Amino acid sequence: MTQKIFQVDAFTSEPFKGNPAAVCILDKPANENWMQDIAREMNLSETAFLVPDSGLFDLRWFTPVTEVDLCGHATLASAHALWEEGVLQTSQPARFNTRSGLLTARLEGEWIELDFPANTIESISLPKGLAEALGVDEKFIGWDGTDYLVEVESEKIIRDLQPDLKTLKTFPVRGIIVTSRADSSKYDFVSRFFAPGAGIDEDPVTGSAHCSLGPFWATRLNKQEMVGYQASLRGGVVRVALKGDRVLLGGQAVTVFKGELT
Repeated sequence: MTQKIFQVDAFTSEPFKGNPAAVCILDKPANENWMQDIAREMNLSETAFLVPDSGLFDLRWFTPVTEVDLCGHATLASAHALWEEGVLQTSQPARFNTRSGLLTARLEGEWIELDFPANTIESISLPKGLAEALGVDEKFIGWDGTDYLVEVESEKIIRDLQPDLKTLKTFPVRGIIVTSRADSSKYDFVSRFFAPGAGIDEDPVTGSAHCSLGPFWATRLNKQEMVGYQASLRGGVVRVALKGDRVLLGGQAVTVFKGELT
């Protein structure tokens, strides 16, 4: 028996940019160990597994080493695959049951809009060794319940970051978001995301991090709609709009390959 699998580059309109995610659309729930093995085999930051359930889809995300509670780019990739394969009509929203509750995706022209929970950022004292591991002087350090958020002075600092990943791995968090205002008028803010503890040294474009970046920058820029750029080597653009306790994340996606697991 074979299983179709797709690789989709998310938060980009160009192949080989943005953040690649693998997507498996299943007929029935799969064994957890099998899903983890597939994620390890794909060796991407996330592999998504979808199971139809009464008009919705149960959605789970796995890194090469663990299951995670929330993933933006693999949700965007999943919705893209459902529409491209004709599982859903493009006029239909994709609705997902997940560990983070009900998530939805809608196709708006060439962009996909994700409806995700917004995170509250709590100011905290700088954890010992974090600034040294990042190699930066922080303007602000916050905690969103999952990740540290570190604001620095400039986009150049963001782009030049070469953190000590071995040390970052020792912090008891999912990951570390580093961000600053953008230099270019094309974007409002820039960021990078490091999660060596979850098996991802640097995530190319992190939708879930923008659940925190959106509220964080909305208060500083006095804007409810923004555009973020994640300045990894691959790079990617995320539209962000605040809507009460939710954040709308906009991105594009392109399928890179389709295959079969044998």
